Order: sequence, then structure tokens, then C-alpha cells
Amino acid sequence: MLRLYRDPDRLGDRLTTLRLLTRPPDDIRMQAERLLPHLQQALLDWPVRVSAEPALSQIGSGSLPIDRLPSHALVVRPGTRKRGVLHEIEAALRGLPVPAIGRIADGALRLDLRCLAVEDEADFLAQLAALTAART
Repeated sequence: MLRLYRDPDRLGDRLTTLRLLTRPPDDIRMQAERLLPHLQQALLDWPVRVSAEPALSQIGSGSLPIDRLPSHALVVRPGTRKRGVLHEIEAALRGLPVPAIGRIADGALRLDLRCLAVEDEADFLAQLAALTAART
């Protein structure tokens, strides 16, 4: 494993965590814009609004417990005063074959895209039909 560090120019290609932590914010923003209409369609029958917004990714604990990186998120807000719908959607996302984990903060469910690799987008999109089924 330490041999990887002998070639620092290719380290991001070989270490997934480093590659995801060093993703340019503009790449994440473009990914959010690509995925937004698909999530909006999947949640069409839910009383929510979905948008793509700037976010800050908390990158860890230990020596960097509060450091954050610029990112972008898909944000789901309730269309009514009832916020229980966010917990329903969160549960449906966690119940997908490959769970999508978000966080509820400031009255919205936020799906930070920093750690969704571009090569995993198609799998994420393929699962979204399950959200429509969860509503019926």
C-alpha cells in the first residue's frame, strides 16, 4: 500500500477516498444539475420541492472534526408544513438496494453528492423508480 505514495501524481486515481475528497466543486455542481431532473421526476408524487444547491461536506473527525469542503447537494424540501414527508423519503432512500444516505437539516433533506462517483450515477438513477413505488 505504501508503494502508492511513490507516484503522487497518480495517487488520486488509485485511492478512492482521496479522489472523492479532491473532486472540484464545479464537477459536483454539474453532477447535481444532471441528476436534479431525475430526482424531481422520482419524487413527483410526493409533496416536496427538489433543488440543487451549494453545500459543505464535513470530511471527517479525528484531527479534522470540523473541516468542510465545498460541494453541491440535491435538496428536498416539504411542499407543506408537514415535515414528516422528509423522514419518509429518507427511509425510502435508505431502503434502496444501494442505500442513499442523506441528512435532514434546516427543514430539508440534503443529499451531498461529493462521494457519488460519476461512474456510479447510472446505478443511482436506476434505483430512483423505487421512490415512486414507495409512495403508492
